[in-house]
Amino acid sequence: MNSRQKQLDAFNRLLDIMDDLRAKCPWDKKQTIESLRHLTIEETYELGDAILNNDLQEVKKELGDLLLHIVFYAKIGSETKDFDMADVCNEICDKLIHRHPHIYGDVEVADEEEVKQNWEKLKLKEGKKSVLEGVPKGLPALVKASRIQDKVKGVGFDWEEPHQVWDKVQEELQELQVEIASGNQDKIEAEFGDVLFSMINYARFLKVNPEDALERTNKKFIKRFQYLESKAGELGKPLMDMTLAEMDVFWNEAKKL
Repeated sequence: MNSRQKQLDAFNRLLDIMDDLRAKCPWDKKQTIESLRHLTIEETYELGDAILNNDLQEVKKELGDLLLHIVFYAKIGSETKDFDMADVCNEICDKLIHRHPHIYGDVEVADEEEVKQNWEKLKLKEGKKSVLEGVPKGLPALVKASRIQDKVKGVGFDWEEPHQVWDKVQEELQELQVEIASGNQDKIEAEFGDVLFSMINYARFLKVNPEDALERTNKKFIKRFQYLESKAGELGKPLMDMTLAEMDVFWNEAKKL
């Protein structure tokens, strides 16, 4: 691994390159904080894919792409005299020191849970009116539900035992069945949401990340379905002309691979 000095030199090299690009490249010169936003989101998802695939070489590349965006935002901020890279680094350093009094102060904690509880209490002392203020409104619904539950847990609003959460899942499923029987689409959607929310909560008690779990299933389904498509192609038979029984043969083959 590289020494601390080599790491600092590499970061300084990136800052220098960013200066060059901003001064000389027509595309880079045109970018704004707003124009970079959707690209940053895309890079974040690409990093997430690499992590799920456990492809560490790809993780390294995607981290570089994301780091470039952070440097890019800081460069734009320096041009408008609002902030620069030092401000960005010092801001997070100060926050980390303040929110880790068990490391940089005299507070004692017993475990990870106490650390998380102290974190949320400190945020409220900093002026936040709700522990849920830190949950971005633009998060995908599944991720947002997980973050909401994690946040309220930090202040003690949580179930005590996993079986209580599973009982809640069963209760929500029964309520969904009642609304399905009634045929009221709006209430069906509401109850279906409750089922999903309770399942995400149960995942937390199982120490499963629901977003990662669902994405693994997505990838698994894609792989199996593409196997089915390839086999249908070998037969020269479009999928829409195959019966479900014929497709199931190849689907079951794919499951065994």
